[in-house]
Amino acid sequence: MAVRSGVLKAAVGIIAFCLAAYIVGPPLYWHLVEQGLAAFSPSSSSSCPSCICDCVDPLQLLSVPQDCAKHDPEESLDTQKNFVELLSEELKLRGAEASKKHHQADTALLEAKKMTSQYQKEADKCNSGMETCEEAREKAEAALLAQKQLTAKWVLRASQRGWKEGLINH
Repeated sequence: MAVRSGVLKAAVGIIAFCLAAYIVGPPLYWHLVEQGLAAFSPSSSSSCPSCICDCVDPLQLLSVPQDCAKHDPEESLDTQKNFVELLSEELKLRGAEASKKHHQADTALLEAKKMTSQYQKEADKCNSGMETCEEAREKAEAALLAQKQLTAKWVLRASQRGWKEGLINH
């Protein structure tokens, strides 16, 4: 068990060392190469003119000082034109997409109106049929009431003349 933990610690140590070398190695290498080239080559015989910038910290490896990064006005103008062209193209695409969605919404609305009209016609037919049935029911009730009154009148007359219910004369 102690051997395994020792091997594990050694493996973690090696991985940590490799990771640190991977991160720090390239910037350190280029810094040393620049320092080495500057030490072996005389500055007067250099083909590149010296930098005319006021760099605060020469050891900054990952950032470029503001004075050293001058913008080319023509490049900036081209970049702005390209950006404007991209934006206008994006606006056209979004406009076309919005127009398509608007057309789809109009089509769906028209379809919904058609369905509503059809359902309204069906409801009107149903209401008309219900009204007809209700009128027929009321007429049937009135006829039934009249028939009951007539039957009661005949039953009264028959009983006055001696007729008894359940007695059949042949």
